[in-house]
Amino acid sequence: MSQAGGGYIAYLFDLDGTLIDTAPDIHLAANAALAQFGFETIEIELTRRFVGRGGRVLLQSALENQGVGTINAEQLEPLYQYFLSHYDDHIADLSRPYHSVEETLLDLRSGGSRLAVITNKLEGLSDKLLTQLGMRDYFDLLLGLDTLIEHKPHPLPIFHACKVLGCELDETLFVGDSATDVAAARAAGCDVVCVDYGYSGELSPAELGADRLIASFQELP
Repeated sequence: MSQAGGGYIAYLFDLDGTLIDTAPDIHLAANAALAQFGFETIEIELTRRFVGRGGRVLLQSALENQGVGTINAEQLEPLYQYFLSHYDDHIADLSRPYHSVEETLLDLRSGGSRLAVITNKLEGLSDKLLTQLGMRDYFDLLLGLDTLIEHKPHPLPIFHACKVLGCELDETLFVGDSATDVAAARAAGCDVVCVDYGYSGELSPAELGADRLIASFQELP
């Protein structure tokens, strides 16, 4: 494995649940949409469980949890669009980077590493969130759900990031918090670590299959 200065040449990061605790603002947007259309609101634990799978899945899961059951895409779309609008207006009200994230990003950049975000959040929302939190300039590249023709768990975003950043897969580490992140890294053929505090869905962090679990960005190789 080719590494520089004891670390990797490139670090690719998931966003929600890895870099930033975004669940509080996503939760408020989901509940605003549910209430607007006459449905019951949900507890934040459910939001944290489903947040990594996109807004539509979150809303559908909320409805199933309260016994409404599956609704078709046409019925779900107005809720989703209201959710997006509310989230766009309040994207960084409560969201904050996790402990030691910013310090570690600064250290990696100062050491010459190349950094990118690969997320399944829409690119525009991702850029807005990082900008409002003063974090956008840490990253050389941002790839969102709608940036390329494929998204995680497809390996294309990782291949594209490595090409843009000028690094090989064996010089690259993916840092995430979910089975989707691990699957993308495995499909691409790069190393992957997961944080143990993120949005791992139905699986525990230990069940994700990463090369290593970390409790803090300070543990990054």
